[in-house]
Amino acid sequence: MRREDEQRYREFVVARLDRLRRTAYLLCRDWHTADDLVSITLSKLYQHWSRAAAAESLDAYVRGILTHAWLDERRRPWRREDATAEVPDRPHLDGDGLDGDGGGLSDRAALSKLLTALPPRQRAVVVLRFYCDLSVTETAEILGVSEGTVKSQSARGLELLRAAANDYTYGVTS
Repeated sequence: MRREDEQRYREFVVARLDRLRRTAYLLCRDWHTADDLVSITLSKLYQHWSRAAAAESLDAYVRGILTHAWLDERRRPWRREDATAEVPDRPHLDGDGLDGDGGGLSDRAALSKLLTALPPRQRAVVVLRFYCDLSVTETAEILGVSEGTVKSQSARGLELLRAAANDYTYGVTS
């Protein structure tokens, strides 16, 4: 890589690293895995910098790399185990992100927990559409699916999030 290209790559990474890490976390819900995904993404970006720099939208190109890296990681056998932050044999003490009176969502942790309930592809669509604020077309291009698929996955994902939020609000837990 030429010196100018390497400098542009470094500037891009420094400017976007925190956002990439947050986006990766929203996809996988684990900071260690998010760091791994960002590392994979930046490595692939470095390898293909000349192609990436020529892309119409470098940010969209990188989000595509990140999303595909996460979907690839989900397929790995050792990723099929779900780690939990809480030991299941302990009593659950109002740590679910609900208001003390059970009246509704009170913080990001609860929304993050709800996001985990979505299947991987729906979660990817919801994160790209509503966290990254991408259009249907941009999301479809990143995921390599049709715009109709993005719309239906968005609708289904939001429907599941609403249902899960209602379950939390009214004390129905599974």
